[in-house]
Amino acid sequence: MSFFRQIAQAFTPEDVSPVIKQAATTLAFAFALYLLFTVEEFATADWSTVWASVGLMVLAVAFSVAFSTMQAQTHWTVIIPVISLMAIGVLRAGTGSVFTALAILPLLWIASEEGRRWVVLAIVATAAALSLEFTWYGNGLNTAEDWTRTLFTPLVFGLAALVVNEIARQSRKRIKANRELMQQRETMLAQAVEYVRQLRENERRLLIAEQFARSVVDSVTLQAVIGTNLVGQIDVWNDGAENLLGLLAAEAKGRYHIFDFHDPDELESRARELNYPAGATVLNPGFSALVETARQGGAELHEWTWIRADGTRFPAEVAVTPRVDEDGEVTGYIFVGTDITEQKEVAKLQDDFVGLVSHELRTPLTSILGYLELLRDDPKEPLTETQQQYLDVAERNANRLLRLVGDLLFTAQVASDRFPIEVAEVDLCAVIAASIDTARPASQAANVLLLYTPSETPIVMSGDAIRLGQAVDNLLSNAIKFTPRGGTVTVKLSLTAESVTIAVADTGMGIPADELALLTSRFFRASTATRNAVQGVGLGMSITKAIVTSHRGTLDVESEVGVGTTFRVTLPLQLSLEDEHAA
Repeated sequence: MSFFRQIAQAFTPEDVSPVIKQAATTLAFAFALYLLFTVEEFATADWSTVWASVGLMVLAVAFSVAFSTMQAQTHWTVIIPVISLMAIGVLRAGTGSVFTALAILPLLWIASEEGRRWVVLAIVATAAALSLEFTWYGNGLNTAEDWTRTLFTPLVFGLAALVVNEIARQSRKRIKANRELMQQRETMLAQAVEYVRQLRENERRLLIAEQFARSVVDSVTLQAVIGTNLVGQIDVWNDGAENLLGLLAAEAKGRYHIFDFHDPDELESRARELNYPAGATVLNPGFSALVETARQGGAELHEWTWIRADGTRFPAEVAVTPRVDEDGEVTGYIFVGTDITEQKEVAKLQDDFVGLVSHELRTPLTSILGYLELLRDDPKEPLTETQQQYLDVAERNANRLLRLVGDLLFTAQVASDRFPIEVAEVDLCAVIAASIDTARPASQAANVLLLYTPSETPIVMSGDAIRLGQAVDNLLSNAIKFTPRGGTVTVKLSLTAESVTIAVADTGMGIPADELALLTSRFFRASTATRNAVQGVGLGMSITKAIVTSHRGTLDVESEVGVGTTFRVTLPLQLSLEDEHAA
């Protein structure tokens, strides 16, 4: 069986040239010719028949050469072994059945083709070739011996062909499987090479990113960048931290915790504000107070008192963000602190200056308005119509200046934490209705439609009616000022079980998105306001924000340039006396 397997495997590969497959038959045939010319017993051979067989074999070789030149081999190459069988049959007829064994070689070629039909062709072609001795060159099949020699030998060869065909089929199947396996291995190898290349590229990028991040951190000298693990132990300490806190990186890393540089009283107070639930495990309440917001996935910006290594204290604005690994797990925290001592001193000087100037202006303005009133009401010297007009202009501008001074005083009170509110029961609908009545003349003069649908039921809440009215006045005034003629300002109320929301929407010029965060800063004016020469000094929104904050509310804004702006003030329905004192 191993012999047949080796023969089948030799003929099976489809990429083997027909010349190579034909070589064995040609060599064996040439050896048979050599015996004919050298052995005396073959002197009686029919040489014309022998030369006919040589011609057929030469034709088979020519076909093998022709098919070998083709790029794609087909099953038509089986004509080569068929012609070879005919050549062997003719040789056998001319020599007396001596070279029957030669037929096995072309027969194996045919049998090794894919499919059982080639076994049948091998048997038929062999029988036809071996029968030439009797049918073409003899007197026919006359005896039992003739029939036996014609049929038995092809039958035996056919069984061999069947075995070879099956072995070739299995060998072809294994070759196909091996090729697929090789293809898979080549694909996996290529993927592995590409994966290694990507890993090296990612490693290079990570190294560059790490070096860049380290250089950025080290180049920051005005801010302290401090990294900690999950319990607050310091493992990152940049040059800014060395400058602000007075310790070298080698002295701080692994030896100190971030809360060592914080005021313990502030940490304790913040921990009480967080009010951890009963039973909660808090290893260090002070550190937990620092990172609670970051631990929940957010970022926090808070003002703390930091303590230097020499014991001196300074105010610092500290941003806290979580540090995460490649799996998204929090491994620590990053603290970025900025010394705001100078900013606070400048802010205090500004507040003191504003307060001083406001007080110094209020007294003469009050006196001016008083004398203007005396001039208007003096019965002994009545004013002419022209004088009355001049007086109205002076009085109007003096009142405007007095309101500006009042706003300056108000903002100074807010900045110095001396902003009082008087908490009482307030009918919010009445407050808004009064503001609408006050704003309507201005909206009519500006040809701006003012829309408001009063609530059918009163909305009673805790608050300071005067301050709330001032906030609504500011929102309406801004909306009307920033809305071109023919526009609309809409006021809406929405109520929930615990809060009420006042929405003031306009169809005005809008505010750029990058300026929304600065809108409540003192003296800030949007670029759309300055570009369109809208009057104002930039105090209205900062005052409104202060009033809303003092009522424990929120002020939100949505705006699109050229479309309009919507302000939403959300206020709790109930305030306590503690809120009044805190404000």
